[in-house]
Amino acid sequence: MPQTTQNPLSRRHLLQFGAGAIGTGVLTAGLKGGFVTPQPAIAKENLAPDQAIDLLMAGNQRFVANKRKNPHQDNARLTEVAKGQNPFAAILGCADSRVPSEIIFDQGLGDLFVCRVAGNIATDEQIGSLEFGAAVLGTKVIMVIGHERCGAVDATLKGAQVPGRIGTLLEAIQPAIAQMKAPAGDRMEAATKANVLYQVEQLKTSPVLAELIQQGKLKIIGGYYDLDTGVVSRVG
Repeated sequence: MPQTTQNPLSRRHLLQFGAGAIGTGVLTAGLKGGFVTPQPAIAKENLAPDQAIDLLMAGNQRFVANKRKNPHQDNARLTEVAKGQNPFAAILGCADSRVPSEIIFDQGLGDLFVCRVAGNIATDEQIGSLEFGAAVLGTKVIMVIGHERCGAVDATLKGAQVPGRIGTLLEAIQPAIAQMKAPAGDRMEAATKANVLYQVEQLKTSPVLAELIQQGKLKIIGGYYDLDTGVVSRVG
């Protein structure tokens, strides 16, 4: 029988190391050897994190002003990114159908590395995906983006009794609600923003992401999407 080759870099194995014991170079080498070989950078590979943030926000301004460029959405780009990807930014967003990242930031194929889950929560799987995006693919910024009238946050605020595994989503949001200060205005908006900030801090506990931040290669920020206007505003 042929031998089964075990993935040399499971997430459990990775997190046994502290930030001082594992470098992003080690991570990249491990992924090259057992998971994927990154392709040469396609575009935007020399961006600083602040420049990546500016690109995201400029794209949102175009979206809001109805002046979208719809970049990187033609057949030429399709062919280009089929050879490899080099997204400049990563998004941890809600699964809500009204908040599609490539549209609200006016980006195209290969530009964004997107993880979507109800309540934009930083689960182990989401964190692992974003570690890969930053350490191997080279994303310069991770934005955790919540949105107006988020059903997951609303259900958590109300202490809703939910079926199946929906409750696991609410459990991941509850610590943010517990830490939230009494809001001066809209409680729902305050809770959504508190959840964004909490999930940002969860991402920063990753030794892989923390090292990239320390090296000045990555920023993790929060955002809030207004469903009525399309505007993304910074949180925190």
